[in-house]
Amino acid sequence: MLRVGILAAGGGTNLQAIIDAVESRKITDVELCFVLSNKPGVRALERARTHGIKPIVVDMKSYADRAEFEKMLIETIDAEAPDLIVLAGMMIAFGAAGSSVAAHDIANVGIARLVAGVVFPMGLMMVVMTGAELFTGDCLAIMATVQKKHTALKLIRMLIVVYLGNLLGSLMLTCIDYVSGQYNYSSGILGAYTIKVALGKCNLDFTTALASGILCNILVCAAVMLAARAKDVTGKLLCCFFIILLFVVSGYEHCVANMYYVPAGMIAKLNPLYVKDAMEQYGYTAQQLSTLNIPNFIFNNLIPVTIGNIVGGMAFFGIPLMYINGVGGKKA
Repeated sequence: MLRVGILAAGGGTNLQAIIDAVESRKITDVELCFVLSNKPGVRALERARTHGIKPIVVDMKSYADRAEFEKMLIETIDAEAPDLIVLAGMMIAFGAAGSSVAAHDIANVGIARLVAGVVFPMGLMMVVMTGAELFTGDCLAIMATVQKKHTALKLIRMLIVVYLGNLLGSLMLTCIDYVSGQYNYSSGILGAYTIKVALGKCNLDFTTALASGILCNILVCAAVMLAARAKDVTGKLLCCFFIILLFVVSGYEHCVANMYYVPAGMIAKLNPLYVKDAMEQYGYTAQQLSTLNIPNFIFNNLIPVTIGNIVGGMAFFGIPLMYINGVGGKKA
């Protein structure tokens, strides 16, 4: 039985999706052992109580500084001893948010991507060093499935839980990021840039998004694999840094990162000042801005990119690597 802990900060819509999947037995052998929030009274905690899941509050306002709050947060999670924490999406979102801040006022695309690429890998570094579960990296579990160390059903169940958890974590950080006022940087230009990034992602054609997703997860899985094989912390961090830098500079699509980038753009679009700046800075029309919506996010980006990430991680990296190394078949 896999013990899963979930961190939430709002209504918990995605939390409910995980609960429904577990209760309907679409996902089996999973125990949702707690829902933890830094805000008392949020809907997510009520959802937890309704379904018999332990609600926990670690209120940030009760602590003198962030360091004290984070110390208590870690101690609280450790006391519950979960096997998996739905947190990696938030870590990748931190990297995505930081990369937007770093690159938002740079006109040259190449330099902007390079700067963003220097910051973005911090997200995967946190995932690797904390042992959190990331959907794209977990595609490597196909190797164990092919070797019959676990069933395909178990692989699918694990990927569904991690995917929904990554989405929950990403959306949670998106909301907190907006409330923090970060998009006001450079007199609102960061908010306009956030809209620009999201708009571009919502207007990809299916084939482009699919191919970009494949290429992305070849690199992400390579980073995760090499980091796992590195013998010390420095080696693990360097493996993450250089390979993820390459993926960001190349402009490839990562489904979990996009769970931050696009919702962040949608929230920024709610602010008329950011919309005005987006029109003035980037020449967008109202009609173009209207394409930044949930259906376009799902069908033009999230679905094809997710499929591409799965294909890239499993078919283009995991399985070939397994046979190259002589595991599960003849050595190539």
